[in-house]
Amino acid sequence: MASILDLLHTPMGEDFIEKASVSTSENKDNISTALGMALPILLGAMQKNIKTDAGAESLNKALNDDKHGDALLSNLKSVKASDMSSEGEKILGHLLGGKQDMVTKTIGSTLSIKESSVSNIIKMAAPLLMSILASQKSKENVQSSGLGSLLDSVMGSSRAHDASLIETLLDKDGDGNVIDDVTGIIFGENKKGGRGLLDGMLGGK
Repeated sequence: MASILDLLHTPMGEDFIEKASVSTSENKDNISTALGMALPILLGAMQKNIKTDAGAESLNKALNDDKHGDALLSNLKSVKASDMSSEGEKILGHLLGGKQDMVTKTIGSTLSIKESSVSNIIKMAAPLLMSILASQKSKENVQSSGLGSLLDSVMGSSRAHDASLIETLLDKDGDGNVIDDVTGIIFGENKKGGRGLLDGMLGGK
């Protein structure tokens, strides 16, 4: 089953990690590990937001915006890190609100990475994630009512959009390596029955 974490082992992911490493002066392993925690958290925040009609319509409108989608994915190497970070700051404001600092501090302290680096990594990752989702939405003509299913699929908890997600991430090369090790840690789906990191930070029940 494909998930957003497969991004970390794709050419697109490698391009992003290289760009983020140059921007933050963090090594690539730190970038990759931080992304492995941050991307599911952002998706989880989206899932919570679309539980209301207003939240679903807001995300639907954002994903229909021309600045998100294949244009960024096709030109990732040439996009300035500062431009991604600036756009990401706006996205995170909508997604996380006042909990943005808490997410940054939690990831930073958990991984022993500077909070300023984590903040920049997440800001840069936000428009990339939005573009992946926008590309998926466009390919399959997903409407506002179908966003939950789309997010489930990108989180790796549904196979509904597997084929097109792999196509988007891997540029049609057909390599579907699936990375789901950290899902239990983040979402609390562990054998011990404890709450996951996402539930703890975003107030899951």
